[in-house]
Amino acid sequence: MNITYQAKKIEKYVQKYWKEKKTFKVYENPEKIKYYCLVMLPYPSGSLHMGHIRNYTIGDVISRYQRMLGKNVLHPIGWDAFGLPAEIAAIKNNTHPMEWTYKNIKSMKKQLKKMGFSYDWDRELTTCKPDYYKWEQWFFTEIVKKKLAYKKIDLVNWCPTDKTVLANEQVIDGLCWRCQTRVIKKNIPQWFIKITKYAEELLKDLKNLKFWPEKVKNMQKNWIGKTINIEIKLKVKNLNTIFTAYIKNLECIMGATFIIMSTEHKLTKFLSKVDSSIKNFINDNKNFFDKENFFFMKGKKTNLTAIHPINKKKIPIWISNYVKNKNNKKSFYIGIPAHNKKDWTFSKFNQIKPKFVLLNLNGCKPNFGNVSILKKGYLFNSNKFTGLSIKKGFNIIFNFLKNQKIAKKLISYKLKDWGISRQRYWGTPIPIAITKENKNICIPKELLPLILPKKNSISSRSIIINKKKNVCETDTFDTFIESSWYYARYTCPKFKQEMINFDAAKYWLPVDQYVGGIEHATMHLLYFRFYHKMLRDFKLVPYNEPVIRLLCQGMVLSDAFYFFNEKKEKIWISPNEINISRDKKGKIIQAYTKNKIKAFHAGMIKMSKSKNNGIDPESVIKNYGVDTLRLFIMFSAPPEISIEWNPSSIKGMSRFIHKLWKFCLKNIKNKDSIKKIKVQNLNFCQQSFYISLNQTIKKVTENIDERQTFNNAIAAIIKFTKKIINFPIKEPEDKYLVRFALINIIKMLYPFIPHFSFVILERITSRKKIDFVKWPTFDKNFLEKTIFQIVIQINGKKKKTLNFLKNESKKNVISKILKKNIIENFLKEKKIKKIFFIPNKIINFVVK
Repeated sequence: MNITYQAKKIEKYVQKYWKEKKTFKVYENPEKIKYYCLVMLPYPSGSLHMGHIRNYTIGDVISRYQRMLGKNVLHPIGWDAFGLPAEIAAIKNNTHPMEWTYKNIKSMKKQLKKMGFSYDWDRELTTCKPDYYKWEQWFFTEIVKKKLAYKKIDLVNWCPTDKTVLANEQVIDGLCWRCQTRVIKKNIPQWFIKITKYAEELLKDLKNLKFWPEKVKNMQKNWIGKTINIEIKLKVKNLNTIFTAYIKNLECIMGATFIIMSTEHKLTKFLSKVDSSIKNFINDNKNFFDKENFFFMKGKKTNLTAIHPINKKKIPIWISNYVKNKNNKKSFYIGIPAHNKKDWTFSKFNQIKPKFVLLNLNGCKPNFGNVSILKKGYLFNSNKFTGLSIKKGFNIIFNFLKNQKIAKKLISYKLKDWGISRQRYWGTPIPIAITKENKNICIPKELLPLILPKKNSISSRSIIINKKKNVCETDTFDTFIESSWYYARYTCPKFKQEMINFDAAKYWLPVDQYVGGIEHATMHLLYFRFYHKMLRDFKLVPYNEPVIRLLCQGMVLSDAFYFFNEKKEKIWISPNEINISRDKKGKIIQAYTKNKIKAFHAGMIKMSKSKNNGIDPESVIKNYGVDTLRLFIMFSAPPEISIEWNPSSIKGMSRFIHKLWKFCLKNIKNKDSIKKIKVQNLNFCQQSFYISLNQTIKKVTENIDERQTFNNAIAAIIKFTKKIINFPIKEPEDKYLVRFALINIIKMLYPFIPHFSFVILERITSRKKIDFVKWPTFDKNFLEKTIFQIVIQINGKKKKTLNFLKNESKKNVISKILKKNIIENFLKEKKIKKIFFIPNKIINFVVK
């Protein structure tokens, strides 16, 4: 074996072994504890970027660690192969999306294998294959029959650039999530799935996701947007009529100063017939809300007033698009501007004086120049309710109105039904046929899969059902459907009888560890949970949730630069093509292109093709090897924190691996002359080393398993490795300890640098099944034996420090100090008069 670390040669040797032995292929085994580790389904974009590398390395480290714990680990991979990018790229390159997709899959698969990820490749899925999407077509027909899916003409989000509908979750700040084009509203026929039916369960079950990031759970909670409003029957005095109004914060009802009717409310329409100014106001503003996507604050005051349900005072009624009409349920709204931000804005815009009824937390009256929003506090200026807390005030006021039979609770959700129709070619055909009578019917199971036409275009086609000719639906599924159930199909990828083999799903599910980006919190991860609950209700999978533990990794950042061309257009340029000047602290002070054009530093931002600041993993692997890249990516930061790409850091990892390789080969050539030692018989230096090893094993185990702070685990390994290298080998016991420590260090490094560790462990142990070697365990008896530094003083003045085991006796401390001649130079022609000793801290020799 070459004394110099040769990454390419080692990686090729180990990967060949894994391939030939199918090392990571798994089956259901009831006698072993299962562990299902899953990374989010990759889109075959053509090549891996550093974000991919980080995501998949995290998943691989966890999988390898769990195998070492003796678990039966399922670690699959596949391809989210349908979607708009493939279609756009195919049009641009004058090719077919399928050809483009499979070419990219081939390229990325080669890269993934080169990284040494421990996937069970026999379970590989490709979502654009008919044997995959056949089952989601079948399942859709089942949910249509159960009325969980329906078609209707609806006002939807339309992207003019991509020419397709977007779900609400795919519109970010009014822009298309893919191309950032301003989204418009459009009325077209669409298929929807009733995610709203599961809104309460999706919200409630967030409490059970104990090992999900709080940020993700809060994002889903806010997106579901459960609101408890109160409906109150109010009398409109001028008309002597009862209307139902709603209020958001009932405890503040004594601060109500206006009521708003929607421009579409039936009473508004009645008034418009008798008052031309109201009619003109409605005509001028009826579309403003939808077009601009925010609350329109302009209002029109009417001559009508409502009677306050408690103090019986008059409340003026206004007309505005501030509230939307929905079957007249939410089109009559009680405004409390002093304690609601939107109401406050409306009142300021329309010069309505607010009435404050909540004291600040310090017990003082609020500043009348600002809105007061409190979750805790006490009512004032509220008649008989003055002095009540917010919570108590809400309950008492509600019961007061409920007893009069004029109030009830109304629960609503911001979440809307999932629009799943897409007007694009490259997707799963929706398995619906349209009859001559214009009725929608499900395509029977025996006619599925409904294969996507070879022609790259949206066009109608016919299908015979029950001997009658029908026309197939031309829309395709939102690709989020494919990525909402793939995790369950991984448990039985070749099962032909049903969508999912329940027994296999019962064994492998739920997913123990899921790894992916937090940007999917209110899209993929929400659909993912919802789809699982539907599958459960159809008895296709067990359990209420698909995933136990979720890890959301941060981004990989890199310096980005741009310059302006002659047309004043911003051109992003690779950092490799920039000449950079830095100050003493390393800060960039100026940059120029190689053509001496001034370049501007955009900072450390996410690596992307559009910003031309990506680092090609292939170039890093070529220079340093796969294991070095893996170790660097896991060491650079905690997994949820973004990494700032630093070339000098990867060089540091490379030096560490090369140094360890040489040391290992030097110290594992021959077997030890002793086979076993008694730790109790070791000298102090040897015991200290052994204690440090056990502390390292404990720390590394906790950082990988419990905290998932892999960077801290690697730091602990590197720190102790330095101790191993510097440990003096004088006696046979020293040699044994170094070898023993090295074996444990290599085992702990195995999840991070598996090729390196495989070869070293194979050399040490002469075994082949390295990938299933047991994870190191620590000796609990020696963890409690902590090392303390004792300060050695002469006449109260510090002279030296020396390490001792915790609670070392005074006798042993003195003996060791005298034996090592540590203070003999200070005791020339002097005698020790007294010795003061504080355990684990100080020993003071009083001399004369």
